[in-house]
Amino acid sequence: MKLLLVEDDPTMQTTLQRTLGRRRIDVRVCGDGALALAQWQALEPDVVALDLNLPNLDGLQVLAQARAAGLRTPVLLLTARGTVGDRIVGLNAGADDYLPKPFDLDELEARLRALRRRHQQHDGSDAPPGPPPVGGLRYEGASGAIYHRAEVLELTPRELALLKALMTNPGHAVTKERLFELVFPGEADVQYEAIEVVVYRLRKKLVGTGTALMTLRGLGYLLREEP
Repeated sequence: MKLLLVEDDPTMQTTLQRTLGRRRIDVRVCGDGALALAQWQALEPDVVALDLNLPNLDGLQVLAQARAAGLRTPVLLLTARGTVGDRIVGLNAGADDYLPKPFDLDELEARLRALRRRHQQHDGSDAPPGPPPVGGLRYEGASGAIYHRAEVLELTPRELALLKALMTNPGHAVTKERLFELVFPGEADVQYEAIEVVVYRLRKKLVGTGTALMTLRGLGYLLREEP
């Protein structure tokens, strides 16, 4: 696997090159945000590990330029910014995963390999098309973001998972049980009613988008274009 590591800390660069290299990951390093896009295009890596705090051009700007240029390489954000808001901004900007610093090297390797596998599974000319637009909403498969007109809809990861599940089932109700599985995967300590809170918050964010989140009693939830 070829990894482009965009990170300006020399110690981190050396540590990851040495450790991941022993695990058969070819690590190429870029320490300057302004140079990252050119290296990304030239190297064609399997995965990009991208720090947010970079000199000259921050990680989010690098990511935005890459997605605008049509680069679909999976991106793992590495950053000391650990707030939920920072994670949301990064994911909505087109990142595929997020790992806050400090991190465990085994977890880093596992996430990198998982990103590569998912990208290989979904890449290719015979891949199914993305879901059709609903109202004023459009799902961008390359980045995983949902747009209202030309702007990324600012959603939490759970709101994003809920909306994507509804958009991929156009014209059909999705049961509350299925949505719970998609929005809270493996979270046994979460109350079942928590899905209703996510629905409520998402419904408020959809106001003015031309899209309505409908409750169909006994059936689940349905996304439809407003008349």
